Amino acid sequence: MRVIESETDVQVVGSGWLTPIAVLMIVLGIAAIVFPFIATVASTIVFGWIFMFAGIAQMVYAWQSKGAGQVAWKLILGALYLLAGIVVVARPLEGVLAFTLVLGFTIFVQGIIQVSIAFQMRRTSPNWCWMLVSGLVGIIFGIFVWSSFPFSAAWLIGTLIGVNLLFDGAWMLTLHSGQRSVLQ
Repeated sequence: MRVIESETDVQVVGSGWLTPIAVLMIVLGIAAIVFPFIATVASTIVFGWIFMFAGIAQMVYAWQSKGAGQVAWKLILGALYLLAGIVVVARPLEGVLAFTLVLGFTIFVQGIIQVSIAFQMRRTSPNWCWMLVSGLVGIIFGIFVWSSFPFSAAWLIGTLIGVNLLFDGAWMLTLHSGQRSVLQ
C-alpha cells in the first residue's frame, strides 16, 4: 500500500496577523541593528524579568503541590530563578555576559531546528529556502557568539537579535505568500 501526502493537509497560517507581525519583526530587527547596545541591555532586562516571574511561579507551584514530591527542592529551584532574575535586573550590564552565553546557545539551537523544519517544508512551500537561510544564519551566529565571548558582548547581542528578527520576519512574509500560491 502506498501512502500519498495529500495537499489538503497543508494549512496556511491566517494572514490577518501574520503580515503585521512579520513587518514588526523586520522593523524591530532594523532598530536593534542600528542601536545594538540598547537592544542588548533591553533584552537582558527582559530576560531577568522572565526569570523572576518563573521563580515566583515555581514557588507558587511548590506551595500548591505539597503532596506531589519534595516541596523544599521546588522552593529552592524557584528561589534560584527569582534570585537570578533579581541579579540580572539589578545589574544588567553584568547580566549581559551571562545572557550572551545563553543567547548564543539558544540562537544556535533555533538555527538547527529551523534547518530541520525547512527541509520538511520543501514540498509544501516554494519559499522554504528562506527558513533554511534563517536557520543557517542562526547556526553561524551562535558559533560566533561563543567564539568572540566576552569581548563583543555589549554590541553583539543586540546585533544578533536584530539580524535574527530581520531574517525571521522575512521568511514569515515569503513563506506565507508561497503557501498561498501553491494552494491556488
